[in-house]
Amino acid sequence: MKTLPYYQIDAFTDRLFSGNPAAVIPLQSWLPDACMQQLARENNLSETAFFVRHNDRYHIRWFAPGTEVQLCGHATLAASYVIRHELGDSTHQQVFDSLSGELKVRFQGELIELNFPMNHRSPSRLPDTIARQLPFTPLAAFTSHDDLLILAPDETTVAELNIDFTKLPKGVIKRGVIITAASERESVDFVSRWFGGPEVDIQEDPVTGSAHTLLTPFWAEKLDKPLLRAEQLSARRGKLECELLGDRVYIRGNAVKYLEGTIQVP
Repeated sequence: MKTLPYYQIDAFTDRLFSGNPAAVIPLQSWLPDACMQQLARENNLSETAFFVRHNDRYHIRWFAPGTEVQLCGHATLAASYVIRHELGDSTHQQVFDSLSGELKVRFQGELIELNFPMNHRSPSRLPDTIARQLPFTPLAAFTSHDDLLILAPDETTVAELNIDFTKLPKGVIKRGVIITAASERESVDFVSRWFGGPEVDIQEDPVTGSAHTLLTPFWAEKLDKPLLRAEQLSARRGKLECELLGDRVYIRGNAVKYLEGTIQVP
């Protein structure tokens, strides 16, 4: 049996039992893909991050319970927290190689800043299988390379949603569905929730950093401001500061450690 370090970090929050929990497993070398997928399913969190250090960079991969994913914001933030606070890498900037290309993470006091590529959108007709499950009439719908984006009438509509897209036939949704609205509060610009499809096997992700690579350019254009304050309205809630600079989205948030231990794998 092989013993591996294991951390569970609450991301996009400054207090325990809120934000989005991610599992982080640092590795000396890669495990077989099937083993990492089994670990992610056993952890039963929305994502488990695995990384291997190579010289002064890190190669990172993310696994949902059902599949490997191309990009994950909260698990990257959690991995960065572990690298800095648990593994002792005190450099100002961490560089990750991933399926989505090079990702840079910087530390600004207690805030962790993710530098991610902007996600592009196109207007879309909403599939009937999804439209039938919505308790409201969408104001607009867009598609991207992984998520659907739906504009809801108001914040209350988003907050009160109770939807499960995981039972839909595979292929209807690439990854998940983002439902968003302008906030009715002065301290927040927009709100959202993210519901997963059958491929990732996650009913709802508490705080979805990668979704904000799509939400940030949408709301920056709609509100005519590049710096935005966002809140994801899941039961655990989470707050993000988002900024659009060129074709990059900067996502900032806090993280706290919930658990540290070891796991054993064959």
